[in-house]
Amino acid sequence: SNPFARLEFPPFNGYDLNPLLQDPGLAFHPPLLYLGYVGLSISFSFALAGLVNGTINSAWASWVRPWTLLSWVFLTLGIALGSWWAYYELGWGGWWFWDPVENASFMPWLITTALLHSTLVLEKREQLAKWTVLLSILAFSLSLIGTFLVRSGIITSVHSFASDPTRGIYILAIMLLFTGGAFALYLLLGKKTRGSPVFSLWSRESALISNNFLLVISAMVVFIGTFWPLIIETIHGDKISVGPPYFNLTFTPFMIALSLLLPIGVSLAWKRGKISRALKSLIAPAILALVLAILILSLQTGMRMLGPVGLMLAAWIILGTLWEFAVKVGFGKHPLGKSLRWLKLLPRTEYGKSMAHLGFGFAIIGIASITSWEIEDIRVVQIGDTYQVGSYEFQLLDVKEIRGPNYFAQMGEFEVFQDNSLEATMFPEKRVYPVANSTTTEAAIDMGLLRDLYIVLGDFQGENAWAVRTYIKPMVNWIWIGAFVMALGGCISLSARFPAFRSRELRKVS
Repeated sequence: SNPFARLEFPPFNGYDLNPLLQDPGLAFHPPLLYLGYVGLSISFSFALAGLVNGTINSAWASWVRPWTLLSWVFLTLGIALGSWWAYYELGWGGWWFWDPVENASFMPWLITTALLHSTLVLEKREQLAKWTVLLSILAFSLSLIGTFLVRSGIITSVHSFASDPTRGIYILAIMLLFTGGAFALYLLLGKKTRGSPVFSLWSRESALISNNFLLVISAMVVFIGTFWPLIIETIHGDKISVGPPYFNLTFTPFMIALSLLLPIGVSLAWKRGKISRALKSLIAPAILALVLAILILSLQTGMRMLGPVGLMLAAWIILGTLWEFAVKVGFGKHPLGKSLRWLKLLPRTEYGKSMAHLGFGFAIIGIASITSWEIEDIRVVQIGDTYQVGSYEFQLLDVKEIRGPNYFAQMGEFEVFQDNSLEATMFPEKRVYPVANSTTTEAAIDMGLLRDLYIVLGDFQGENAWAVRTYIKPMVNWIWIGAFVMALGGCISLSARFPAFRSRELRKVS
């Protein structure tokens, strides 16, 4: 995996890149993740400098927050792009598998999200100084751990394509030096950091602390599940695996609590808020979200609760965010023209925050829908056969031999009908790369906002028959739409930090 290694006898036709990596998405996914990792080193450096100088205050937070936000945007886009690549390229139809390499980037993202919210408290109220410094150290430490996991190969992963244990030792040494030194400095100098919480239980500060607690505990849950097999193997020599059931069972409750808290926390005032006022302002979104859940529960077949509950939480977040935005500009209380003028005067940070929260709600729509209502069908299909999956009819018309630039493939041709109307023509492939001596599947996907049709062509079964996997994936694209909207919200908030935009906003207010 050393890009600088020289070959004594260079071949005329080089050895292919791993076929799974021969995809344009892989030109962006790793760089985005590593930009996020490297960006966290700036927050980390600010934390150490602040500890040494004793300057962890609102001015410090105003300098750290933009760099943290930029890193968060890169991590969000990188994780989303990696998930999308796995969905369409690996051929197993999943968007997230709780793989160690996936978790390696997800843990820093969770801590960075907590850091964004704690820097807000420090910037606005000069509170949570010690905690914010600790999160800055943790975020960068987890990014180093992520790099170590990916490059060392100590934990088996379907996403590991180039591992080097020797290089992993160097990364481990760097990680121990940086994180160990930073935590030692924190223990020695953290006592000098001022700031004791002075706010009521029902205030925005309390809500943001709860937000931090849930995000950090969630990251701990992921960390334990990721490293537990390694710990057991080191102590007892037994090989075990920790899969999705553990993560889904332990991680989901904290995300449900976070989703319930989000609209309430945004509606609370700083320092001394009134929970009754916040809840009263959210009665309409709460009723609408509850009605939606009851409606979905009554319409679905079976008693799956995750789908209705997930869509209820998504509606609660989306409607609560829009409602809070409407309250700020006085929609319904003042003439429309006046409300629109106030809308223009709102700072970009408000738009960015709302966009990020809306994106979170959109992502929950996709996650809840595909988890609850995905349809999977595995069968052997002969050429000319028609079969039913959900409300769609699929017909295998033919399987042809084709040739690509560096591969041979068998390409299936499927027609998809719904209510006797042609919905799509799809062409899944089974490819063979002779140079790499590797076989891959190229899924055929007909994408839409409400559902994806997903076909994977399997092995030849004799007598013009093929193994075929067919999926109907409801609302799955909302996962990546949500991630993009979250990242867009981060960019909008970031633009408010630029001098040109800031001066323009100041002129508007004045």
